[in-house]
Amino acid sequence: MSIGNSPEEDRPPVGRALQQARIDARLTVEEISTSTRVRAPIVQAIEQDDYSRCGGDVYARGHIRTLARAVGLDGDALVAQYDEEHGGRPEPTAPATLFEAERIRPEPRRPNWTAAMVAAIVAVIGFVGFTLVSGGGGDSGKQAAEEAPSPAPSKPADKPSPSKTSDPKPSESAIAGAPGDKVTVRMTAEKGNSWVSAKDHNGRLVHEGVLKEGHSKTLTDDKRLDLVLGNAGGVKLYVNGKQVKHAGEVGQVQRLSYTRGDPEAG
Repeated sequence: MSIGNSPEEDRPPVGRALQQARIDARLTVEEISTSTRVRAPIVQAIEQDDYSRCGGDVYARGHIRTLARAVGLDGDALVAQYDEEHGGRPEPTAPATLFEAERIRPEPRRPNWTAAMVAAIVAVIGFVGFTLVSGGGGDSGKQAAEEAPSPAPSKPADKPSPSKTSDPKPSESAIAGAPGDKVTVRMTAEKGNSWVSAKDHNGRLVHEGVLKEGHSKTLTDDKRLDLVLGNAGGVKLYVNGKQVKHAGEVGQVQRLSYTRGDPEAG
């Protein structure tokens, strides 16, 4: 079946074209769902040209391209037809119906009691020295002022390291020290927002939501983590302490599975 070569008035809708190609290939909805990891209800809705379950145009375009590849159609042509039928290619926006991802907030800055204590000591010493010099006079006042202990250095207390109180992100060495008996995945959205879904080795959903740009999420499991990234190229991914160099393209829906050990070994 050819998409994009016939006149526009003869072209079937995108969903109908996908459905007919699946039937011609003698594949069931369940078989397509298993091979593409697109849930069966979403496959059925798309075949009826209902994209309300996709979570937004960005994800609808990704599903269309994935399903087209599974049934032997030209995914780019179908996506272009979808854009024509829905008013052109939209700007990527976060779907309003999804749960908001967990935000990482910096810890509140704590009062610097050490600096306050040093300042109080310096004030007391200065007051005592001034009293002795102005009241005793002569050598006795001078000697008392000279014998007064010098204040402790206050620079370390006056300039606390901001990284100890305000930086919530773990260091690269902490990521590299991921436990070897578990699978650990850390995701950071660097190029726009990304919808993220994760299941453990039992198939249980452990996380689903929008990971906003600049925010991170860390997940662990004893055996395996299955991920769906709605904007794979915009996510910086560390698996078991090692960075995954290429998880996908910007705007691409990518499905990934990781187990313990080197993510690139298998």
